[in-house]
Amino acid sequence: MPEQNMQALLESILDEVRPLIGLGKVADYIPALADVPAQQLGIAVYGNDGSFYCAGDAHTLFSVQSISKVFSLVQAIDHGGESIWERLGHEPSGQPFNSMVQLEFERGRPRNPFINAGALVICDINQSRFAVPILSMRDFVRRLSGNPQILVNSVVAESEAQHGARNAAMAYLMKSFGNFHNDVDAVLHSYFNYCALQMSCLDLAKAFCFLANEGVCTHSGEQILTARQTKQVNSIMATSGLYDEAGNFAYRVGLPGKSGVGGGILAVVPGQFTVCVWSPELNAAGNSLAGMKALELLSERIGWSVF
Repeated sequence: MPEQNMQALLESILDEVRPLIGLGKVADYIPALADVPAQQLGIAVYGNDGSFYCAGDAHTLFSVQSISKVFSLVQAIDHGGESIWERLGHEPSGQPFNSMVQLEFERGRPRNPFINAGALVICDINQSRFAVPILSMRDFVRRLSGNPQILVNSVVAESEAQHGARNAAMAYLMKSFGNFHNDVDAVLHSYFNYCALQMSCLDLAKAFCFLANEGVCTHSGEQILTARQTKQVNSIMATSGLYDEAGNFAYRVGLPGKSGVGGGILAVVPGQFTVCVWSPELNAAGNSLAGMKALELLSERIGWSVF
């Protein structure tokens, strides 16, 4: 698609979905997120040839929240390989992202790395590997995005810590089953800081470009994952990246994706593009309301669905 056509398409899609703003709800269970102005809307598309297109608030920083779980998973795969799957699965959960029912029933082994329990196991794995996990993650994300200015929002991280009882309960439950190896508070501290990374739509689209390019970072040439590992990560994103709404996302958008309660959604068009859309208001499942619709329209009009 010619450059001007892609730019015009992104702008027209944002105009089309903007009336949805006001129908969702900004996440308020983390108080620091409740203050984010709800009317913001942005989208960025990053191509495997290094081209990129932005519309709306694509350069505004926001809290990545659970999108960071993909970064954590990639770090764990990079140094742990197949061994990480001894401690968690890669099946859809069909439950809300913070559900504990399944975790108790399945004896402390989370269904996948994108529900909170699974992400905590991945953080526990990384905690054992890195001397300073938070700095390792920050530097990793800076490298992937090509942006040395990326920081953790300490106010958001502290707000999450003050309201993190459910995550702590999951970690202690897994520890009781022998599936948690480090100090719970130390791992939670890392986890909350990962979620509080501040990035823009363009930062995220660039950072995940390797998922659209067989594991190779387009702008640096660095091999982040093998081609096989890249397919595996994309497959887990396709089946579990939007929690209990993953099926709806596959039906409507047809791409591997990962959402966060900060309102961001990252989607991968294998072999072509990465896309990030952001709108802070969420639907009942905790995914960006306007963002979902924007990705649906974009995928439909360009024919991007992998199905």
